[in-house]
This record gives sequence, structure tokens and C-alpha cells, in this order.
Amino acid sequence: MAKTTQIQDKVKIRGIRRRWLLNSVGIVALIIILAVSAFTASLVNYYYTETADSLVRKASSTANGFRLYTRSDYRTAAQQTVNSYEDKSRLELQFLDTSGAVLYSGNDLTAGSTPNTPDIQDAMESKSAASWQGKDPSTGERILAASCPVIYQGDVVGVIRYVTSLSGIDRQFVFSMAVIVTIALAIFAMVYFSNLYFVRSIVEPLAGITEIAKVIADGSYGVQIEKKYDDEIGELTDAINDMSLKIRQSEKTQTEFISSISHELRTPLTAITGWAETIQNGELRSAEDLRKAMGIIVSEARRLTNIVEELLEFSRIEDGRFTLSVEPLDLKAELEDAVYTYTEFFRKEGIELRYTDCPEEMIPISGDPERLRQVFCNLLDNAAKHGGAGKRIDVSIRVEGEDAIIRIRDYGPGVPDEELPFIKNKFYKGSSKARGSGIGLAVCEEIVTRHEGRLDIGNDPEGGFVVEIHLPVEPL
Repeated sequence: MAKTTQIQDKVKIRGIRRRWLLNSVGIVALIIILAVSAFTASLVNYYYTETADSLVRKASSTANGFRLYTRSDYRTAAQQTVNSYEDKSRLELQFLDTSGAVLYSGNDLTAGSTPNTPDIQDAMESKSAASWQGKDPSTGERILAASCPVIYQGDVVGVIRYVTSLSGIDRQFVFSMAVIVTIALAIFAMVYFSNLYFVRSIVEPLAGITEIAKVIADGSYGVQIEKKYDDEIGELTDAINDMSLKIRQSEKTQTEFISSISHELRTPLTAITGWAETIQNGELRSAEDLRKAMGIIVSEARRLTNIVEELLEFSRIEDGRFTLSVEPLDLKAELEDAVYTYTEFFRKEGIELRYTDCPEEMIPISGDPERLRQVFCNLLDNAAKHGGAGKRIDVSIRVEGEDAIIRIRDYGPGVPDEELPFIKNKFYKGSSKARGSGIGLAVCEEIVTRHEGRLDIGNDPEGGFVVEIHLPVEPL
């Protein structure tokens, strides 16, 4: 099974490389082919078409000088022209009669022959210059010929023909094409190998990242990938490393939560069961002892209910069933009710609760009174639970700009700085030994966020832990 997976991964990698090369190198190859074709057409035009046009113009110019000659005069002038012709080594000049036979030629070997090439027939039929390139019927050599008829009073009296060998032009053309093709292949090779290197620089790191991601998926949370590039691959590496750490933290937190919540549930259940069995066995003789036992059972049952309620709140948040019943309310009045409720309760535990009022008579907001009261009670409980050793809790409310700010500070040991970024995470309890499920702050932040506010936490410079609730105030 593992071998099959590795084969599939290699196929996928090859597929990425193939698609990349087709999309990049394929386009470059097409451009190079089009460029080579354009250069080829230009070379053909430069070496062959231009040469043919030049011969046609030369033949036409020479024939134009013979336009006043009769048939007999044409022969005499042709002989004289051939005898004085000086460019025999480069360009052969021929004078033909109306049958296509060579009368006079700069090359004595062709005199008396009949070339019978298409340019001669075309020139006599159209009575205009014509060119042709191909193999000489007599020698088999590639030649370029241009013929132009000599016309006297509307009749063709002869044909003037220029012939040049194409062997030199062919060599120049082949050499030029070889240079162009070599340059094109060099460009293609550079593009291909640079793209291949670039693809490998992406595919191979991705393959390594994929392998590590599989290791993480198999349960090895916290495994880190070595970062080798400061680009998108590096960003992906950072994201996966961060994900791996967060999964490990989440796994650790959930494990601690299960352990903690098991302990939290076991403690009240053990107390309830123990005292219920004691009552059932009739071991309590006095009414006072019975009353104390029932009080413990009620207290532990209430604590058990609170734990279950917190778990239900968490469940509602997770599956999207967490809703608010928003209505106009006085934030100041809601906070004062919570402070009044907890003042006497804290006093019995030796904790002083100090409340600092604001000058505003009321602070109107839109919110859910039950949910906000839940936030206040939860934060006050946390302050007593984690900072009660300081024997004092300060609560204040004020208005700054468009926000109402509620500040709750205890005078306990505070929270270690390294734990502050995680303190609002679900199930996180950090190094605290206080009893609880670890989801209270997460629920509070969810409620405050739903009210379009924010929940800030931190340590006070003078000691203790501080929570600030920012909520938007409705205009009066």
C-alpha cells in the first residue's frame, strides 16, 4: 500500500513537471519555431528572391537596349556584346533565337545547346521577363536563370538570358540557417534547463513538505519542516510548521481538558455519592449533621451543573447554535447588578470587591442581558478563583469615545507572559492549578465578539491580572 502511494506521488510530481514544461517550454518552443520560420522566409527572400529579381532587372535592361534591332541586327549585336562581356566568371550571358537555342554565350560550352528551361518559354509567351531556379538539364547543377525577350515591332526576335550558379548562394543559405538553428537550439536549451531547474526547486520541496505533512497527519504533531527558501515555498513551510505546532498545542490542550474535566466531574460526584451513602446508611445522628451533609450535596450538585452548562455553551459555539437575544439595555445597570450579587459572596471568602462608577447615569447599548451577565459573572469568578490570594478585586466602568470599557483586575500572581497568547483558547488552563474546565474565557470572548466588541487580557504592571471589555455605545 505504501509503495502504491509513493508511485502515485511520483506520478503526480511528474504530472506537475509535465504541465509546467508544456505551459512554459512549449510556448517558448512555439515562439522559437515561428521565429526560425520567419528568419527562413527572410533568408529565402534575401538570397533567392532578391537575386532572381536582380537578374530579371538586368535581363530586362539588356533586352531594352536591343529593342530597335531586327532579327539579323540582333544576331550581330549579340555576338559583339558577348565578345565584350567581362563578367563571365560570375554571371553567364546567353543570346537565344526564337526556337530556344543558344546562339552566343559567354561560356563557349553552352553555345548551340537548347536549355529548354521554363523561363525561356515563359518569356517568349508572355513577352516579358521571367525567372527560374532549378537543376540545369545538361549539368545537373542548381542554377538561377532570368530570360527576357527582345521584341522588334511586336515580334520576338530573340531572348536574352542570364544564368548564375546557386551553389555559392546555397552554401551561404545553409550556413546562415545553421547559425540561426544553433542559436534557436541554444535558447531553447537554456529555457528548458532553467525551467527544469526552476520546476525542481518547486516540486522537490513540495514533495518533502508533502511527506512531512503525511507524518503530521499520522499523528506526529509538532514535527517541523526545515525552511530553505524565503518565498512562497518558505511561506507554505511556515504555515505548515505553525499548523503542526498549533495542532500539537490543541491536542495537548484537549488531553489536559479531558483529564481536567474528568477530575472536575469526579470530585463533586464523589462528594455527592459519599454523603448520600452516609445518609442512606443512617450514620448521621443529629439534624445538624444531616443539614450540613445535604448542604454539601446541594453545593456539589450546583458545581456539577455549572460544569455541564459550560460544556453545553461550548457545544453550542462549536456547532453554530450559539445565539443572542438582542435588546436595548443599560450596561451600567447590568454590571452593577453583578457587582452587588458578588460583593457579599466575596466578603464571606475574605475578598474585597471595589467598584468605581462613571459620571454617566446610564450607558445604552444593544445586547443580550443574560449573555452579558454570564460574562460578568464568569470574569468575576475567574478573578476570585485565580487571583483571590490578593484579597482584592477592582471593577470599573467608563466611556471613551464610542466605546464603554469595563475593567476587572485582581491582585493575584497574574498569568505567565508565555501563556498570555493562549489563555483565551478553548480548554487551555496553562500552569493554573485552580479548578475549572478551561473554556470560560473562550465563551466570554465569543459573547463579547458577537456584541461587536472585544475582550482584552493582560497583566497589570503593578501586579495581578486584568480583563477589559470594550462594547460599542448606542447614541442617545
